[in-house]
Amino acid sequence: MKGNFQIVGQNLVWQAEQETLMLQPWGMDGVRVKATLNNQFLNLPHALEVAPLPTYATKIELTEQGAIFRHGKVQVEIDLKGRLSFYRANTSELLLAELPGYATLPPARRWQPNGGAYRLEVAFLPNADERFYGMGQHQHGRLDNKGCIIELEQRNTEVCVPFLVSNRGYGFLWNNPAIGRAELGFNHTRWVAEATRQMDYYLVVGDSPAELLERYAEVTGHAPMLPEWAAGFWQCKLRYKTQEELLAVAREYKRRGLPLAVIVIDFFHWTMLGEWKFDPQCWPDPAAMVKELDEMGVKLMVSVWPAVNAYSANYQEMRSQGFLAHSEQGSQVQTWLYDTYPGRDAPLTFYDATHPEARRYVWEQVRKNYYQYGIKVWWLDADEPEIIPFDHKLIRYYAGPALEVGCLYPLMHQQGFYEGMRAAGETEVVTLSRSAWAGSQRYGAAVWSGDIASTFEVFRAQVAAGLNMAMSGIPWWTTDIGGFHGGDITTPYFRELIVRWFQYGVFCPLFRLHGVRAPEADGSGAANEVWSFGDEAYPIITHLLFLRERLKPYLLAQMKQAHLKGLPAMRPLFVDFAGDTAAWTIADQFMLGPDLLVAPVLDEGARSRVVYLPAGTEWVEAWDGTAYPGGTQVEVKAPLNQVPAFWRKGSPAAFGFGEV
Repeated sequence: MKGNFQIVGQNLVWQAEQETLMLQPWGMDGVRVKATLNNQFLNLPHALEVAPLPTYATKIELTEQGAIFRHGKVQVEIDLKGRLSFYRANTSELLLAELPGYATLPPARRWQPNGGAYRLEVAFLPNADERFYGMGQHQHGRLDNKGCIIELEQRNTEVCVPFLVSNRGYGFLWNNPAIGRAELGFNHTRWVAEATRQMDYYLVVGDSPAELLERYAEVTGHAPMLPEWAAGFWQCKLRYKTQEELLAVAREYKRRGLPLAVIVIDFFHWTMLGEWKFDPQCWPDPAAMVKELDEMGVKLMVSVWPAVNAYSANYQEMRSQGFLAHSEQGSQVQTWLYDTYPGRDAPLTFYDATHPEARRYVWEQVRKNYYQYGIKVWWLDADEPEIIPFDHKLIRYYAGPALEVGCLYPLMHQQGFYEGMRAAGETEVVTLSRSAWAGSQRYGAAVWSGDIASTFEVFRAQVAAGLNMAMSGIPWWTTDIGGFHGGDITTPYFRELIVRWFQYGVFCPLFRLHGVRAPEADGSGAANEVWSFGDEAYPIITHLLFLRERLKPYLLAQMKQAHLKGLPAMRPLFVDFAGDTAAWTIADQFMLGPDLLVAPVLDEGARSRVVYLPAGTEWVEAWDGTAYPGGTQVEVKAPLNQVPAFWRKGSPAAFGFGEV
């Protein structure tokens, strides 16, 4: 021990007054930073798994000015007052530094008592040229999050995954599930937890964005290999009301000779929320339904909600066993929503997904009421969960108060289904969720962008939302093709929108049609099958269905890299062209794997668009074979039946998209 410093194994500990800070080597080129005002560190909920052991030793040096901690490519310097600065070890380039302390300003790490916990702020110096990518899925429409305030909480369409990748060459995970926010400002960067018991974050240094994503996957978990069937076309609408209606749609796809991989049973198919079973009047023979679909080569996905109706058969038992999220104030009701019983708004409580026995209980209901019929694909809707009123102070979970652990809910919910499926002997686990947290990828969780509007403006925002989700370590992502609400299938506006959205969706990791459609007559939405949008749209869309089939070998090869290396198939241009400064600024194009560039048409009425082709290679237009040099902007034709797309010249996977 020297002064305020102590070396414990490969860890460096600093103590002053009431605060204890620890630096731990974490995986390759990463450091985990923890601090507390308590007398010891607590094993609180977090995202990091056991880190892989590096092939080199950590080096710690105590100096007159403080201490230096070196671990692979990361170097951390800590002064006598505990201020942290992070460097690239081989060049001594400063990457990130806490705010310096001044007598009249708050410290870089600011602890304010909040009940039995603390309100914590951690602040870093700004860098004018810095760009931030990742941070989950948000609807602000920006790819670069610099200048944004990001709420650290789960909401419908807003997904909190607090991991960012900086263009300065580091990745940063706020390893804390507390409700809070990230202020990625121009005057400072500040992370806030409204209630927490200790500081915990992970910083990793890499030579490229791809390397940072690989290191992040090593410490938070790898996505499984996407099953081949999941790469096909998913048909869904709000909603198929009966077994016969759903089967008729699947039969029609097969009659027309159209590819169909998955068909979906949405909500209100159940007796009531919290019973997790079919209404037998509408779904009289699930086993026969699954058998017929299997014979067609179609998987069945069923919507499973985490809410429990107070009238349901399981409510009292779950309440007595402590399996429900607890209301801190007022009645044991966390939201009101229309349910099949009593046929009007019902009082609902969410099950406690942070409780291991509650997760097992819910899976057991799902196993005996769905899985036993052969259903193996799960739609985990409304798993933020969506509480009303939206006030986390009102809820306590098994893992702690919602203010401290609220962002964890979707991760724990996904874990319950993953573990249940694996215990049943299943190796292919795919869930579709409306939310996620850091590490959700390890449980086979795909995410879609939630209940978004059917407009070109909202459509445009999804491109950046999906790319930031990819940079957050979640490689399985999709949207409701056409948007969720507000789309009238009889209007020229929507028919153009659905075509352009299909042209985007065909290149997304998951290819899925869904939405409430107008004119709505009976609460289940208008028709939403590929033949529902008019004679002009139909041949274009069906061409895209077959294009997806042709893309599947290439896509699955990229999904293997997502599984093995944490490299998402759908990603920003700069992941593959980090040395091209212009590539870091492009928010409305993306790469699908290393060889296919896609530039979706995002504006109503557009019949051409400008495309940036990254430097360092030549590009071949996928429709007509025209070659273009890299490092240039080109304006290309984009009639309604074509989406601008380019193969990297010489790609072994390249093929022409052909005539519609």
